[in-house]
Amino acid sequence: MELKYKRVLIKISGEALAGDNGFGLNFDVIDGIVSQIAEINGCGAEIGIVIGAGNFWRGRQGTNMDRATADHMGMLATVMNCLAMQDALEKKGIATRVQTALTMTAVAEPCIIRKAKRHLEKGRVVIFGAGTGNPYFTTDTAAALRAAEIGADVILLAKNVDAIYDSDPKKNPDAKKYDSISYIDFIKNGLTAMDTTAVSLCMDNRIPILAFGLSEPQSILRAVRGEAIGTLIC
Repeated sequence: MELKYKRVLIKISGEALAGDNGFGLNFDVIDGIVSQIAEINGCGAEIGIVIGAGNFWRGRQGTNMDRATADHMGMLATVMNCLAMQDALEKKGIATRVQTALTMTAVAEPCIIRKAKRHLEKGRVVIFGAGTGNPYFTTDTAAALRAAEIGADVILLAKNVDAIYDSDPKKNPDAKKYDSISYIDFIKNGLTAMDTTAVSLCMDNRIPILAFGLSEPQSILRAVRGEAIGTLIC
């Protein structure tokens, strides 16, 4: 299989891992993701992954909890998702390392980018957990940061929606789908498929973002092959 992108950073939303359950982990969904990652890994792609935490924890969840405390809880929730993904990948025989921005050496390596790059060169999948390690930053921004640090060719933004629209297609049946959009237009139009800080960071480092639906058949494979899928932010 010919790949358009050699080194990729896959950003997977936590909600996507919950599938139709809406909460927790749907292992059928995870198995589908892992099967695609195994295939592109076998074709020589170097793969980093960042996973959100929305299937376990999202912000302050309607409480008046301190923002920094709530964000740290979200970081810990991402690590649960990372470990679940690592377990599923290793059951497929894929060497995997979890690196976390918050130090927790009993379950993961600390995030050391030189080490992460070496893992990638050796064909290991690297899963980055705990966001950036700082409150007030989303896992989208963590994905943009890690993509820049490892020199990724693209961010594959795997969402619950099949592309980026000018409004919520679930609420507005006339929502306009973008095949491609510039970083600046994404920000100016106030689109929310990805955090504005993350898009700005990608713009500064010239990292394209391909947003697509995780539930679409073989969507990760198709994205890495360079097929016309989803929306390209560039």
